[in-house]
Amino acid sequence: MKILALDTSNVALSVAVLENDQLLAIQTTNIKRNHSKQLMPIISQTLKTAEVSLADLDRIVVAKGPGSYTGLRIAVTTAKTLAMTLEIELVGISSLAMLVPNAPNDGLVVPFFDARNQNVFAGIYEKHGMEVTPVVADQHLSFESLLAKINELGRSVYFINNHFEKFQPMVEDTLRVIAEHSTTLNNLPNAYALGLLGLQKQALENYYTFVPAYLRVTEAERNWKEKHPNDESKESYVRQIN
Repeated sequence: MKILALDTSNVALSVAVLENDQLLAIQTTNIKRNHSKQLMPIISQTLKTAEVSLADLDRIVVAKGPGSYTGLRIAVTTAKTLAMTLEIELVGISSLAMLVPNAPNDGLVVPFFDARNQNVFAGIYEKHGMEVTPVVADQHLSFESLLAKINELGRSVYFINNHFEKFQPMVEDTLRVIAEHSTTLNNLPNAYALGLLGLQKQALENYYTFVPAYLRVTEAERNWKEKHPNDESKESYVRQIN
């Protein structure tokens, strides 16, 4: 099976081509640029390096969120368009889960993204080799609440975040378990790991119902709901935190 894996959920952009579990080519950038302009050229370049054509692909794996609203829309829209056009399989993987294999050892891993105002997007995962199992589902919550959940588990953890120093004082004051945190290299998304996780998952049955996992309400959505309080036409797939 030939797989194209792509992630634009945050500042970094990562694209990989795999054949089953073997990496053929990968390209990762960590420069704040317009992903909408960069993604397709990087996909083309990575496919060329791997000596794989679009017609050779069997599956596309995309990081579905949480993360940047714009970045998520770019990757998910690109992945859906390619999968539908090529009539191949599509798999969505958590943008947090794809970071878990970066941890150097097995155990509890806590990847999180800064969501501002002392809030984060975070999940708690059990890592065993390349197996990644959610322990606490991805969610948008206060960092204080995240630490409380970790204390309840009572096990040492490994944090993955590219601005951990901002949160370290609260960790040292609040956490009652042993904690380590990632180095700069381990903070970067790895589309190869994304592809490996996607290889283990069932493909989506319906392209059209696949949407990014934003996990929080946008300002536009919040304003709309305030004006239409009785509308229940859509299921909420986000969690709002004031």
